[in-house]
Amino acid sequence: MAMENKLSVFAQSVYDVVRSVPRGKVVSYADVAQALGMRSARAVGQALRRNPFAPEVPCHRVVTSDGGLGGFWGGADEVRLRQKESLLSSEGVAVAHGRIDMTLFRHSL
Repeated sequence: MAMENKLSVFAQSVYDVVRSVPRGKVVSYADVAQALGMRSARAVGQALRRNPFAPEVPCHRVVTSDGGLGGFWGGADEVRLRQKESLLSSEGVAVAHGRIDMTLFRHSL
């Protein structure tokens, strides 16, 4: 059975939305939830925490509504956040003091 068949419909939907975020852009967990017609940014974060398709599903491009990095690979410790920041920086997304200027880098879904 393929991995896609083992995922919930919700998780598949989250991954489909996140796949559409181009290099050099970010969206918030709330943006993804809104694109799916729901309000639970936390549920989006939980689905991304279990993302088996990275980097094809670029979960590092999903941040908090205020531009904070949020979490990465199921954690928010300094090492993981530095990894997320490094990936974003390599794509041209400026991170200053742990935040991204959403007016410059937000992708419209």
